[in-house]
Amino acid sequence: MILSVHQRLATSGARAAHVFRIGDRLHLVVPQLAEDVPGRPADMQGGNGDTDALLYRWEGGQFTEVDRLAAPSGEDALTFRSGGRTYLAFANLRTGQGPYETNVNSLIYREEDGKWILDETVPTFGAKQWHHFSTGDREFLALAQGLMIPGIPLSPQGHGRSVIFERVDGRWQEFQVLGGRFGYNWAHFEIGGHHFLAYADQLSPSVVYRWDGNSFIPYQTFAERFGRSFLHFSQDDGEWLAFACITGESTLYQWNGELFEPRQSLGGAGGREFELFRHGDDLFLVRICFVQGMPPSPKTDLMSQLYKWDNGGFAVVEEFPTFGGTAASYFEADGRSFLVVANSLTPDVRFRQDSVVYELAFDHA
Repeated sequence: MILSVHQRLATSGARAAHVFRIGDRLHLVVPQLAEDVPGRPADMQGGNGDTDALLYRWEGGQFTEVDRLAAPSGEDALTFRSGGRTYLAFANLRTGQGPYETNVNSLIYREEDGKWILDETVPTFGAKQWHHFSTGDREFLALAQGLMIPGIPLSPQGHGRSVIFERVDGRWQEFQVLGGRFGYNWAHFEIGGHHFLAYADQLSPSVVYRWDGNSFIPYQTFAERFGRSFLHFSQDDGEWLAFACITGESTLYQWNGELFEPRQSLGGAGGREFELFRHGDDLFLVRICFVQGMPPSPKTDLMSQLYKWDNGGFAVVEEFPTFGGTAASYFEADGRSFLVVANSLTPDVRFRQDSVVYELAFDHA
């Protein structure tokens, strides 16, 4: 076994497991979608959305909870540096216990003397992921948002589409609105001096955009619906892009000089998120699987995969169980290697499901 359980974290509807450092201290933040409401039937779209994000610090060889921050129905957490300061941004989906309010503020905190101070609130609609990046001397923060649920009327107070913000005079200002109606994920990368921004969406096309110096323009479409995530990397003098589609195949693409061409299947339905890391000369990819089937009766106990790069492609070296898996983060601490995996749903579709920190034994790979 490459992966062995090192620690279990008592989480509820965990939607991300974001590991970061401030100085020489290692931290983990886990935003939570919902908590179970006693007496109510199981519903992966239900629960109490007025949740906190859990903040941990690595102490004595494990994560210890040190704080909680208000982050209702947190779908994502992201740390980034801007203007010499460290920020922690949450993408907040909704508030309430049903009916829900999906026009909510997503919260951006600022680190100050070891404390997190609320710095900015951004009006959002069903927010799901932030992504921070720069092109030249311009700084951007992209927000994947939007929500459409059959049989449930939802009305954004604004345009409700996924959007890119630009940093202007120390604040985030709306720069470009994309067409996405149910956004999930971003990836920014550069090839041959050109900047690209990949965007995954549930109900609108998942598209790679190219920066033309003034805006992001559509460049290549990967799926018309059900996109979940992109991940870019460079390997063997080539450029590669992994794409996850929740209802179909996850696929590895290779850049041919003009477009990305499909090269390898990375597994069937259920794929939601990727994590890429290197250990020595070896390259590894993790595919995290969420659910299969429709929300009324989803299958949440799935196998996720650890791949190793071998001869121009990825080979599965181990599978491991996830329960409504949503994300993974690789980190090194105390001379050892770890992978923290966020789980969000029990097999009977309840939210109180442990997330797991695994230790990795690479000599078994």
